[in-house]
Amino acid sequence: MPMLSSSMNCVADFFTYETTKSVVVKSWTIGVINRAVQLLIISYFIGWVFLHEKAYQMRDTSIESSVVTKVKGFGKYSNHVMDTADYVTPPQGTSVFVIITKLIVTENQVQGICPENEKSYMCESDNECKRPVPTTGGGILTGLCVNYNATIRTCQIQGWCPAEVDTKKVPVMLEAENFTLFIKNSIRFPLFNFEKGNLLPNLTTEDIRNCRFDPETQPFCPILRLGDIVKFAKQDFAKLAATGGIIGIKIGWVCDLDHSWDHCVPKYSFTRLDSVSEKNSVSPGYNFRYAKYYKHEDGTEYRTLMKAFGIRFDVLVYGNAGKFNIIPTLINTVAAFTSVGVGTVLCDIILLNFLKGADQYKAKKFEEVTDTVLHPGSSSNPVYRSSQTLGGRCEEKQSTDS
Repeated sequence: MPMLSSSMNCVADFFTYETTKSVVVKSWTIGVINRAVQLLIISYFIGWVFLHEKAYQMRDTSIESSVVTKVKGFGKYSNHVMDTADYVTPPQGTSVFVIITKLIVTENQVQGICPENEKSYMCESDNECKRPVPTTGGGILTGLCVNYNATIRTCQIQGWCPAEVDTKKVPVMLEAENFTLFIKNSIRFPLFNFEKGNLLPNLTTEDIRNCRFDPETQPFCPILRLGDIVKFAKQDFAKLAATGGIIGIKIGWVCDLDHSWDHCVPKYSFTRLDSVSEKNSVSPGYNFRYAKYYKHEDGTEYRTLMKAFGIRFDVLVYGNAGKFNIIPTLINTVAAFTSVGVGTVLCDIILLNFLKGADQYKAKKFEEVTDTVLHPGSSSNPVYRSSQTLGGRCEEKQSTDS
């Protein structure tokens, strides 16, 4: 029987219904907290959500972009006058390109065997040249220890000979600091079918010929001096040109399409992208190798190997556009009104747990009503009868802070 009674109680507890009960608490403490929380929530939604974040707008973050670049300038390197065809790679004018500022040249390399020139491959006997990894920086080990010069012996390699010596000091083309970069950028936001470019309508041919970008005086000039770009990225040009590095040119398009077309303009910023490798003593900077191939009259192939140090520029385009739309406006408005209810939850916690007279507030707030009370068997009068007096019912609506 106790088990049956317990089961019936569980079933009875399951089939219950809870409804809210309005209790007006006339307390300065709770009233001030309630209004202060509501004011903070409303201020947050108006100031941050709607005005700052523009939550009433539909946003398009899938920006489509194209970038064309052109570098101009002449420099002198090893008694040669260098133009863009010599120091810009790749030459197609893409959004990622390199300005070569230093070259280590190894001429007249041919396929054959020769001694390795790295110190780590110095040897006394052939056994020292038989290693688990049979390759070096210059070729494949043959397993022989041969004379490098009159006093030094090194391991022999098979590959392009003579082997490259990439530790020798060479000059830096510092004239690159005054080279100019022209950037032509076109963007499109497909959601709104909005198109624009960084060559603004008020720019004339004369302006483009004479202007130089400056974030304060010429923020929309598409001609940038390389030395200024490096300076804006807080780097030293001479040091960067000697070791190489990667500079990011960021073009931001953050457009509010509720305003006119003219208000959507690009914003340029600059940073060094490989700042982590700059602090690395193992492989600082940026360099790469390439070769130019030739043939002798007898058909023998030879090449000139070049290890190039330079500044790589990455033009990065980002942005988003927003325009008023009723759907996000309604969603965020409903969220704002719903969030105001947080103040009620906070006040209930304080009222029922921390204020003096919390037990009295709990007694007024929570009341259990059974079928016996709703349908008393001793009376056929359908009018609801409360066990409390009129005065008691008034206390349920009003209570004061004790």
